[in-house]
Amino acid sequence: MSAHGIFIADEFLSRNGVIMTIIELLILSVALAMDTFAVGICFGLSMQKIILRKAIIIGLYFGIFQAVMPLLGFLAASLFSEYIIAYDHWVAFLLLCFIGGKMIFGSFKNDEPSNDEASIKPKIMLPLAIATSIDALAVGVSFSFLQVNILPAVLIIGAITFILSIIGVKIGNIFGAKYKSKAEFAGGVILILIGTKILLEHLEILVL
Repeated sequence: MSAHGIFIADEFLSRNGVIMTIIELLILSVALAMDTFAVGICFGLSMQKIILRKAIIIGLYFGIFQAVMPLLGFLAASLFSEYIIAYDHWVAFLLLCFIGGKMIFGSFKNDEPSNDEASIKPKIMLPLAIATSIDALAVGVSFSFLQVNILPAVLIIGAITFILSIIGVKIGNIFGAKYKSKAEFAGGVILILIGTKILLEHLEILVL
């Protein structure tokens, strides 16, 4: 079979003969979505009552960014790959630590209902969506080197992320509705730990 970079049945073919099956892509998609799944749990923890519209918006933010980032990485790989790989983990670490720190600080305030609870304003969602999709940007760079058929790949990655983010919101809400301040503190700690994990993995201090 001589097709180059063509989506055929259950395979993503590359010009250098490396094959990525759909199963492998699904596993990769789930792995990439684990950070957004955890952040979705954080949102759910801070909601007194889950609102489907909010859960869908959260899923869309993460799903869209998780699909767009590998596409950008794929397109920019030939020119900027060394710069992306050199600094992406620091960007994710700083963003997640900043947002996590704000959540921890907020957890010490009065435990009264607030209009800012589980905010899905762009100033909250955009940094989170960027920070949790940094790894997907690097994956897009590797897709370029492998000549993976990028459009089906990013659609699958985005869809899996969308679904798992909403599931995360639901799970977090089930366990966190009665313990808002403690849940918000735990959510902040989780974000900082995710950022630290990303940093340590890219510095090759932590190998999972």
